[in-house]
Amino acid sequence: MNASVSKEPLDARDRPARLTVGVVGAGRVGPALAASLQLAGHRPVAVSGVSDASRRRAAALLPDVPLVEPAEVLARADLVLLTVPDDVLPTLVEGLAETSAVRPGQLLVHTSGRYGARVLDPALRAGALPLALHPAMTFTGTAVDVQRLAGCSFGVTAPEELRLAAEALVIEMGGEPEWIAEESRPLYHAALALGANHLVTLVAQSMELLAKAGVSAPDRMLGPLLGAALDNALRSGDAALTGPVARGDAGTVAAHIGELRTHAPQAVAGYVAMARTTADRALALGLLKAELAEDLLGVLADQERRPGGPGPGETR
Repeated sequence: MNASVSKEPLDARDRPARLTVGVVGAGRVGPALAASLQLAGHRPVAVSGVSDASRRRAAALLPDVPLVEPAEVLARADLVLLTVPDDVLPTLVEGLAETSAVRPGQLLVHTSGRYGARVLDPALRAGALPLALHPAMTFTGTAVDVQRLAGCSFGVTAPEELRLAAEALVIEMGGEPEWIAEESRPLYHAALALGANHLVTLVAQSMELLAKAGVSAPDRMLGPLLGAALDNALRSGDAALTGPVARGDAGTVAAHIGELRTHAPQAVAGYVAMARTTADRALALGLLKAELAEDLLGVLADQERRPGGPGPGETR
């Protein structure tokens, strides 16, 4: 691998179409993005990783690319992917800038959903070109991630003069760029976490409960149901709501809570919170009839007042 990249400043307009690529943080995201850029003709030249798992991912997705220290990654690459946890990113950027690891004209890309381009300000002052490119996808750390990037939306934030360059990189990875204003990044990230992260928790809880109910293959049972529910929700939003809460079946909801208190008390708070939110939205949309909502909301309010208390039919 070529370790002697020119140190001369590169103007964005004069930058060659194919770039040398480095990865700082070989978690699940960085190696996949670098592999995708490699398919587009760019050349990964260096990667840093600390854990054994990181090193294995780098070896699998970026074979023959040397593992080096972060500063050396920046020394070798025109385009550097900073794919570290959100809480680590600001300190990493400041440290790289303070040690003069950042080169003028270098493209510095982070993949945090929480932050926009301003978190890269220390590197900007050192002459780097800052881009925030967040893939709205969960990653496995395997080659399947490279395939999944096709059609994946990326939250893009950058200085206006770099917007076209940022969007072009996303398109080269097979993704769809979606511009997110700097001040909207935290809300954007919260929205994704609410949908994706909490979905995993809900599905895992549902599978556990089905197993307790004697279902031999909870995943096979849930697959078609959840797939249809997701598709309907994406197409129709709240209008896709079904089930006992949307129908106002207070007795069924009370029975659910009673069963959860007996078999999975840790799931009660989440069930009640989601049922209340669902009821509010169904009521606002007119799906839940007002005359049925009173009893339902009463059941939920009773549970909210006594989160650790007994369920229906139980004695104190």
